[in-house]
Amino acid sequence: MVAVSTETVSAGTVTEIDVHALSSQGSGVGRLPDGRTVFVPRTAPGDRVRVRLARVKARWAEAELLEVLEPAPTRRPALCTRYDVCGGCQLQHIPEEEQRAWKGRFVSDALERIGGFEAMDPPEVVASPEAVGYRNRMSFTLRRLRGGRIVAGLHALGRPTHVVEIDDECVLPEPGIEAAWMALRRGWGAGASRLPAGGRLRLTLRLDDARRVTLVVEGGAAPWKAEPLLERVDEISAIVHRPAESDEEEGRAGPDDVRLGFEQVNEGAARLLREHVVARAAGPARVVDAFSGGGAYGRALALAGAEVVGIELDPDAVAEARRDAPPTFETRQGAVEDVLPSVLPTELLIVNPPRAGLGPEIVRAILAEPPEHVIYVSCDPATLARDLAELKSRYVISDLRCFDLFPQTAHVETVVDLHLPRSE
Repeated sequence: MVAVSTETVSAGTVTEIDVHALSSQGSGVGRLPDGRTVFVPRTAPGDRVRVRLARVKARWAEAELLEVLEPAPTRRPALCTRYDVCGGCQLQHIPEEEQRAWKGRFVSDALERIGGFEAMDPPEVVASPEAVGYRNRMSFTLRRLRGGRIVAGLHALGRPTHVVEIDDECVLPEPGIEAAWMALRRGWGAGASRLPAGGRLRLTLRLDDARRVTLVVEGGAAPWKAEPLLERVDEISAIVHRPAESDEEEGRAGPDDVRLGFEQVNEGAARLLREHVVARAAGPARVVDAFSGGGAYGRALALAGAEVVGIELDPDAVAEARRDAPPTFETRQGAVEDVLPSVLPTELLIVNPPRAGLGPEIVRAILAEPPEHVIYVSCDPATLARDLAELKSRYVISDLRCFDLFPQTAHVETVVDLHLPRSE
């Protein structure tokens, strides 16, 4: 070990460490010679590495990997040639089975550390049917630089304002998305002249159930005519433009029946998660589905005989949920914290919040008129644990399972069943 005193540890210091764990953000975790915890992206438990400190705080530090001196027995070569510089993935250097084991630990550690639960075994993490080529939606950033030069791709590792050029190297998109991205790059013209004017654009490619690709262009000036671009890119069926400073569509080109869906990015793994939730939800006659999106859970439960009220803020998602909905599935538009008190009590409450979690207003509403059964679908172990720390005053966990919707990344989806104790 390179000897480093407390006084000499600062940004730029080069040292060697042993990596013993993974953080929930996907970085390897080690100890500096002075005892401080250090986080190093692209390292694996069991690695011995040389690093350069990039950020040093009183109790922890962040470092960049310079060299793997002794690789962990399970370390593997990255699947993507841009992995060292691209921030899109965190765990390509770790086999999928080991990725899932660590994701289960992220959840159990958060429940113990943040939620105040007793020590528990990591939950099962259900594997994705596909470990690569699974994303039916990808967002890229395009920047126009001086001299007419452009760069288009994904955000850089550790430098989120920078963009890493991506052609066909990325291993995450489905083949249809990859083909559309390559065709779009060929078709947008010199300086991306067939895209809206503007220094930075967000380009999202979405694959629908009919295997048609829609391009959503966010940012740039309006008005803009999409037809010249659409005519040159056969792999894209429709284009939607949302100009800068606006969430509204400014224009659309292509068939009228091409819709922006609300399906999960990894449909194969999402199907397994959805089937699990629907199976756990079977039985109650009245269900409230909060953060209901396009109505995947509510529609399935209504078809099984339940009366379901969905709550969703996004108007496009509400329109999707109402389209051809079963008669016993109603969707109310509004913020969950505003609508939920008016639809409680209920036998079963399903909550599927964004990464920020439920928040105190929703937790208070649940505790004021507690449903017998709550199914919490979470995409963030920390906010899940925070919310469960409050809900455990009335509820007990009856089932806990995780799903690997995003292989090669540190993200994990968790489904928690909560029940009132029998005495209630």
